[in-house]
Amino acid sequence: MARTSPSRSVRLRREAWGFMVGSAFFALGAIPWYASAVGPVWGALTFFVGSIFFTLAGLIQLLLSGRRPPLRGATTADAYDWWAAAIQFVGTLLFNVSTFAVVLAASRELEDPTAGWTPDAWGSAAFLISSTLALFAAGRRHELWDPDARTWRGTWLNMAGSVAFGISAVGAYVLPATGDFVDVRWMNLGTFLGAVCFFIAAALSRRGI
Repeated sequence: MARTSPSRSVRLRREAWGFMVGSAFFALGAIPWYASAVGPVWGALTFFVGSIFFTLAGLIQLLLSGRRPPLRGATTADAYDWWAAAIQFVGTLLFNVSTFAVVLAASRELEDPTAGWTPDAWGSAAFLISSTLALFAAGRRHELWDPDARTWRGTWLNMAGSVAFGISAVGAYVLPATGDFVDVRWMNLGTFLGAVCFFIAAALSRRGI
């Protein structure tokens, strides 16, 4: 088992808290009564703030000691692990862009009922790819620079969260003929359940489970 230095322990705690706080904001923003109570601007800001915490946590994860671009001689598991972290980070940046764009749109179109955030398809796809690579890394965790970097419970919870975000992105697709979403319930429930899965996975990671 890899030895955990005090500085790395601090970064791991910050990473976990970043994902937990970001997930909490996304879960809150997906609750219909909250969105109705605060209005489109504050609802959009809720998702934007959550995306910032996701990005900060993703950056910490990517920069943790041992997570660097796989070089010659790196194990297959390390390559999967690094690419999972890198693609996840890109996904969080895509959420930053999409959530901020909606903040701007909501502030200009206060009467638009669809001005609240809708799941970003590209960000959701990046999360799905990242989670798939993380599963491959977890399957060879004995080869990882840190065998505790990927655990089965946390990895599967992240995969479940990514699938839920993917479902929410499908629900948020706007039908060209009508201008309506495919299914608002899919959009909200997928976002909420995905955020809950990410929150639990991050909480478990603080204990190395």
